[in-house]
Amino acid sequence: MDFRKFADGFGAMTCVISVESFGDGKYGKIRIVDGNKPYIDSIENPYAGAEMLISKFVPNSEYTDYLTRDLNFEDFSYRAAVEKKCLHSYAHPDRMPGIWFNMTFLPVSYEEEIEGGKLCFCTYTMEINYEADSKRLSTISSDVATSVLETCIKLRRAKDFKVSISEVIADIRELCEAEHCCILLLNHEERSCTNLCEAFAPGSKLLPMDTYLDDKFYDIAATWPDVISGSNCLIAKNEQDMEVVKERSAIWYESLTNAGVYNIVLFPLKFRDELLGYIWAINYDADKATKIKETLETTTFILSSEIYNSMLVDRLKTLSSMDMLTGVMNRNEMNNYIDVLCQEEDKESVGVIFIDLNGLKRVNDKQGHVEGDRLLKKAARLLEEVFSVNEIFRAGGDEFTIITEGVTEDELNKQVEKIRSLSDSSEDVSFAVGQCYVDDKKDIKTALRLADERMYDDKKLFYEKHPELKDR
Repeated sequence: MDFRKFADGFGAMTCVISVESFGDGKYGKIRIVDGNKPYIDSIENPYAGAEMLISKFVPNSEYTDYLTRDLNFEDFSYRAAVEKKCLHSYAHPDRMPGIWFNMTFLPVSYEEEIEGGKLCFCTYTMEINYEADSKRLSTISSDVATSVLETCIKLRRAKDFKVSISEVIADIRELCEAEHCCILLLNHEERSCTNLCEAFAPGSKLLPMDTYLDDKFYDIAATWPDVISGSNCLIAKNEQDMEVVKERSAIWYESLTNAGVYNIVLFPLKFRDELLGYIWAINYDADKATKIKETLETTTFILSSEIYNSMLVDRLKTLSSMDMLTGVMNRNEMNNYIDVLCQEEDKESVGVIFIDLNGLKRVNDKQGHVEGDRLLKKAARLLEEVFSVNEIFRAGGDEFTIITEGVTEDELNKQVEKIRSLSDSSEDVSFAVGQCYVDDKKDIKTALRLADERMYDDKKLFYEKHPELKDR
């Protein structure tokens, strides 16, 4: 058959692909048999950013001569050539950032006999876009559209993001008929992973992801871009596909197989090219791979946007409530907390401790603000040895306030003694301390005033004993 002439019958960039089929879903080499002039030009005179591994087209070469091995490309080629399916995909592969591929695979009835099987053929037609076409992204089947719409509704209607995202991951698990689905978030600065949400099939013996999220797990997650290898996702359906995972990340493959995993879907979650994390489904129904891919290709856009917004809100909340220098709560958060305590109806005790860092101005004047900042940070760490970070507030330049609920007066006294002990044993941190206990938190403003007055009395005593350290 004259494949060049056959490909020339297509106006768009088109090539003919051959797949070695050996039955029972097993296949061998996949080759680019020949192509029309626009397709050959896409290799030899490529679009900017769409360069292949080599820039010379050689008929009947393995496709891996031109691009790294891609299980998604192999799956589409196999289903079009062997199973005689008409397939379409609109994808944004990581290997070519900024480029979208509109791809169509069509079966060819012509076949050839080969040793142990047969050689099947399909056409591969592509169109290159430098910007995402929203119309093409939304051209999906009705059942996929329904799944995506349900995801949007659930993420938008709930006030609690954690609740809504947990419902979504449960729906995705059911769609995939998977044993386990989860979303992992990555912190690239801290090189850590967080389990945002997960869902298990009834009766699953798989362990929760938190079981595996130790200090070394980020190193495993760091191999996933290599496993995906420039594609937009990983869909490993069977043992043959899992061998590719083994080749690209032996450490992850071992972890998966030891946990009882025999197939996996892995999609990166990106927002404006920032990698937020991944969503995966393991031990899923491989017969639903096509629908899973189509659904998650669209759903991950929505999930990534919602996750990014949630993370942004958390960051803004942190900025508005935390003192960036010391890492404890700031005065704004303290004022909000006090307002809440004053309005609550239940009667509960509260202890207030005012703490002032003796000699900070003298350190700033003589050694500079860098040393003064170091002293403030050290003071905060000492206080965290006694109280949780949510109980410690930096009320001013060198002042800290501790507010602790449900404490007894005896417990408060012991906490104050621990603070004084830490201060006395420190080489450079000296605290002036004042405290007040009230049995009803509605009286917290009185407690704040009295604790402040007692702290200044304590500070006065300190400088009477150490007049040489008095701030001037």
